[in-house]
Amino acid sequence: MPQPLRILLVDDESVRAAMVEEALGQEGHEVICHLQSPASLNDMVERHAPDVVIIDMESPDRDTLDSMSQLHRENPRPVVFFADQHDPDSMQAALKAGVSAYVVDGLVPTRVRAILEVAVARFDAFQSMRQELDRTRTQLADRKRIEKAKGMLMKHQDCDEPQAYQTLRKLAMDRGQRIGEVAGNVIDILEGLEKGL
Repeated sequence: MPQPLRILLVDDESVRAAMVEEALGQEGHEVICHLQSPASLNDMVERHAPDVVIIDMESPDRDTLDSMSQLHRENPRPVVFFADQHDPDSMQAALKAGVSAYVVDGLVPTRVRAILEVAVARFDAFQSMRQELDRTRTQLADRKRIEKAKGMLMKHQDCDEPQAYQTLRKLAMDRGQRIGEVAGNVIDILEGLEKGL
């Protein structure tokens, strides 16, 4: 990893947390915040903006999973979970809650670099897929709105499909908006007119 990472550490055992912090420091990383419990995880991530979150505990309990899910929704970050015990159900629940890497048998200092690299790479790949999915959904919704708006314009202005599309394009250019947004506005206006009749 070319640059040091700023890390938020969640660990309820102070001796173990000190060892984890030392291991991370030896790799050039900095623990910028240490929490005893994940209760305020989302707020602390928002406040400190770490590059990575490391959670070191026996296994994820319900509160921890809820905190990780909220973080994943509101302030997504790579999350590495170091568990003391192997429990397939806990691991699946943690991964669903947004954990990028789930490591059993605790933190081993010699593996820190590789684990963090994998977690960051996996998180980046997931975020990229998520953004692509959002773009695709937006494009699909825009297409549906454009088709509906064209149909309504054809009916209201007694024009053909190319003329209706040209009307939408011109409105979009004049307003500096995406054609999908303009189509939504046209639908709202024409539906309002239809209801008023």
